[in-house]
Amino acid sequence: MSPTNRTVVVTGIGATTPLGGDSASTWEGLLAGRSGVRPLEGERFANLPVRIAATAAVDPGDVLPRPLARKLDRSAQFALIAAREAWADAGFTARAGEDASVDPDRLGTVIASGIGGVTTLLDQYDVLKERGERRVSPHTVPMLMPNSPSANVSLEVGARAGVHTPVSACASGAEAVGYAVEMIRTGRADVVVAGGTEAAIHPLPMAAFANMMAMSKNNEHPTEASRPYDTGRDGFVMGEGSGVVVLESAEHAAKRGARVYCEVLGQGLSSDAHHIAQPEPTGRGIAKAMQNLLDSSDLKPSEVMHLNAHATSTPQGDVAEIKALRRVLGDELDHVAISATKSMTGHLLGGAGGIETVATALALYHRVAPPTINIDQLDAEVDADVVRGEPRPLPSGTIAAINNSFGFGGHNVVLALRTV
Repeated sequence: MSPTNRTVVVTGIGATTPLGGDSASTWEGLLAGRSGVRPLEGERFANLPVRIAATAAVDPGDVLPRPLARKLDRSAQFALIAAREAWADAGFTARAGEDASVDPDRLGTVIASGIGGVTTLLDQYDVLKERGERRVSPHTVPMLMPNSPSANVSLEVGARAGVHTPVSACASGAEAVGYAVEMIRTGRADVVVAGGTEAAIHPLPMAAFANMMAMSKNNEHPTEASRPYDTGRDGFVMGEGSGVVVLESAEHAAKRGARVYCEVLGQGLSSDAHHIAQPEPTGRGIAKAMQNLLDSSDLKPSEVMHLNAHATSTPQGDVAEIKALRRVLGDELDHVAISATKSMTGHLLGGAGGIETVATALALYHRVAPPTINIDQLDAEVDADVVRGEPRPLPSGTIAAINNSFGFGGHNVVLALRTV
């Protein structure tokens, strides 16, 4: 089909996170200001400099049948659970084709992961060393592939329009949603299941991040460790889980009478070309991504009433993002209610953009912004309105929200959503 520039809407939502095993419990946890960060138990974590993480509230092994779970890396397990919820939430009752309301040749999947099947790779290497090559699982390669979550979701729903896996570190999940929007707008698909997933709570990546001085070492107070914008912040807290949305052309959604959460206006992209891990301190690249979003959509700064910030709780990154917001939005930033949900979920790395798209869509649908927790003293450089204490009602009428995601390597992705 030729390009159509069709309107794209969110019709289904699914999640499994440190706050809950589905989107409803996750949303309830966000509004309640509940932390999902916990101590890590077990001998293999005992000597690490960081011994806390935001582990999943519901283990995927307790949800999926054992024969299926043992063939999937934990990251793919999370993605499959979230995708199943989103698919059902969108009103589909079976795989594409079996459910006549969606054509499998017009259905795609874009599920991202920043690291992929790292736990499978490392665990199977231990098996190789300790028990020999004949005991290595024959499922290892399909499990460790970064595209495994997206591929398994495509098998689940019967998607044949394309299966994709953007890998752009902590911006991966947001880039997946943006790519899915373009699939629909350009006529490649009518429906796309999109989001992000991650499961990297393992001693090796934990030790590596800790040695980079990127993670909080507040082991004594786990629930207080993730503290975006606070003067005492000392790094992010690793999280795990998945957030998935079903995106659909507005025409396709209307034809089948689907409930619509919000419209997705598009994405803005840029790259810093500054450092492989450190953010560009002035926020120049972030500002460019935001400006690209404004220039490529009909979004006006005055419409933006809510922001789900990247805000990982690192000293440099939190401030750079605020500087970029002020540079692009100017005085309009003063009426933007900012939520930093990583204060509760931890940082899901490649899954962050997925779950934060879910949170942003729900904030618009319910017209309420979740609070940011653990801010005892707001950094003086954070010149913005951060929601604290209680959830905040959002205005009536047509309003928009922005979801920011940035990743190692200088990836900047900015998504915009609007009420319908």
